[in-house]
Amino acid sequence: MVQIRRRGAVAAMMALTLAAAGCAEADIGDSGSEDSGPITIGAILDITGAGASLGVPERRALEMLTEQANEAGGVNGRQIELIVVDNQSAEDEAAKAMNEMISQNVDIVLGASRTGPSLAMRGAAEASQMPMISLAANVAIIEGTEWVFKTAQNDSVVLENIIDYAHANDWSTIGLLRDASGFGEGVGETLSELGEPFGISVVAEERFAPDATDFTAQMINLRNADADMNLIWGIPPAAALAQRAYRELDLEAPVMQSHGIGNQVFLDTAGSAADGLVAPLGRLLVADQLPDSDPQKEILISFLADYEQTYGETPSTFAGHAWDAFYLAIEAFEAVGTDKQAVRDYLEQVSGFVGITGVYEMTPEDHSGLSKDALVFVTVSNGQWQLVEIS
Repeated sequence: MVQIRRRGAVAAMMALTLAAAGCAEADIGDSGSEDSGPITIGAILDITGAGASLGVPERRALEMLTEQANEAGGVNGRQIELIVVDNQSAEDEAAKAMNEMISQNVDIVLGASRTGPSLAMRGAAEASQMPMISLAANVAIIEGTEWVFKTAQNDSVVLENIIDYAHANDWSTIGLLRDASGFGEGVGETLSELGEPFGISVVAEERFAPDATDFTAQMINLRNADADMNLIWGIPPAAALAQRAYRELDLEAPVMQSHGIGNQVFLDTAGSAADGLVAPLGRLLVADQLPDSDPQKEILISFLADYEQTYGETPSTFAGHAWDAFYLAIEAFEAVGTDKQAVRDYLEQVSGFVGITGVYEMTPEDHSGLSKDALVFVTVSNGQWQLVEIS
């Protein structure tokens, strides 16, 4: 069963059942604490608003995976009930949705899609002892937590890759244009800390709103800073519009983007301006270019085929974050049932879990479990993702 809700004072509830019973309206179930009956998975996603290009493919992935799992018999004979709530890319709506999930005693919560809404959910998850797997990037989501995990690569490991690439190219100065929301918080400071041993420094830092469309002033400031390389840190559509502005204003320095651009929306919006950029991204985008020895390749190819057959389009890296969260949860339920403490404890010791985003090694100190090896360098050539070979 899949239910989809859009929060808000006058928003109506739409319930969509994908199980054999067909379509029917339903309330959020409260059977999550039982040893029989459905297993309830709550998902709080940025389906509308600034994070829609992340939340929509994540929702689709979760719906597809739920249907597949139920058709295969569910988990230990129990069907899965997926409840999806649209937080409208708003932190207050994410917090409200989290409290509702807790009050209805779902078995686990997946989401949110972005850092700000995930941080807004984190406190309630900890206080209520609700297992939560965020799909967002900023390491602050999991720092010091017991009950919160995440599937996107930490921003810190992304920045490690960027520093490695800068060092290999003898770039000593970086100009930064970053998202002003929680996703971009701390990026400049972390970049400076990681770069210091290599003599690499941030010489300019500009910010933009997640829904920004005009980047002229920031680009002029970056051009005046004359850094060896400029880094754009954001998600589509803003990151793509910034990429276009970069080319239109003829900035000559090489440009890198963050891991937030891994979908078709970015390519479609940026157009030819994307050609030549370099970004550390997950392997899903270049799965067919990976060597057969890559431990993720088989699962990546399978996910690509399933998603394309179901939706007629290629999944984004964000859909992959949802795949990982779903199967981390399913693996825990299969192993220990739905006791929340047991699920939390299981997730914290996950080792060697091969996912779409990487191979996870969770520890009590690291609720992300991904190193910088979970990323590869990717460029864009003629509107297509291309793996960058690093010698």
